[in-house]
Amino acid sequence: MFPFTLEKARTAEQAIAAAAAGSRFIAGGTTLIDLMREEVERPEQLIDINALPLAEIRVENDILVIGALARMADVAAHPEVQARQPLIAESLIEGASPQLRNMASIGGNLLQRVRCPYFRMLDAPCNKRDPGSGCSAIDGLHAGHAILGTSDHCIATHPSDLAVALVALDATMRVLGPQGERSFPVEDLFRLPGDAPHLEHTLLPGELIIDVQVPAGAYSRRARYLKVRDRASYEFALVSAAVALDTESGQIRQARIATGGVGTRPWRMRAVEEALAGKPPQRQAFEAAAQLAVREARPLRDNHYKMELLPRTIVRALELAGEVA
Repeated sequence: MFPFTLEKARTAEQAIAAAAAGSRFIAGGTTLIDLMREEVERPEQLIDINALPLAEIRVENDILVIGALARMADVAAHPEVQARQPLIAESLIEGASPQLRNMASIGGNLLQRVRCPYFRMLDAPCNKRDPGSGCSAIDGLHAGHAILGTSDHCIATHPSDLAVALVALDATMRVLGPQGERSFPVEDLFRLPGDAPHLEHTLLPGELIIDVQVPAGAYSRRARYLKVRDRASYEFALVSAAVALDTESGQIRQARIATGGVGTRPWRMRAVEEALAGKPPQRQAFEAAAQLAVREARPLRDNHYKMELLPRTIVRALELAGEVA
């Protein structure tokens, strides 16, 4: 292990100043410590933010507010989360083992690094780890990689299950940094790889995630998260779908759909949502709309199966959501 320093922040201002000067935030450390052990990441200074008062889960004006330092397990088990936004609870349970859920924070979950094997192989070219070196996955093993939002420089999928649910629910996030506080949609946190895949998010230097805010909607309670993976636990999604439905008098008034395991960031399926509006919540309508999910896809040799698996996953998730009382 390489040498580094660890400092404990007592205030948000102290943490932000340290990060602006080059320190890295650490909370649960479930991703960063792994990467440091493998020397994929080599931060010289860490700033421990666990003492900051950012773990509260509360409801304000019908908006669910989740502190950035709330642990995944605590959020998934919280009665307000389960009652108001069951999609979030389900995505958290599906997203990690119980041990990881007890350690990992909400902010850290959203900022976790990709699971592309070449990102962790120090002897393999990877534009995300070493800009300009190349992408080993494009001509290598890429069965689990993205078919949406890819570039000639990176095809790694975004790994967070929670982020998929938050994007479907139009959640926003509040951050605080050297320039003050700002809020923006969670969807806007994630960059497409383009020709700079090492830039993964839109946070400015020193910015600290304060909380995530999830608005209530008529669709919130009729929602399901479906994750298709190689094994039942402790595995990332091959394809996942977060769906929520608002139905009335036998018609879909509004659908919210985002998918994971297929995009270089959580992928909102707005064309599918628009196609479902006004349709009956039935399989035939689900199947017709779900085909729109892959119209901009760029599959490669080994991940072409996702062209079929993605629409099927969306259809099944919609059926499951329709069964919610």
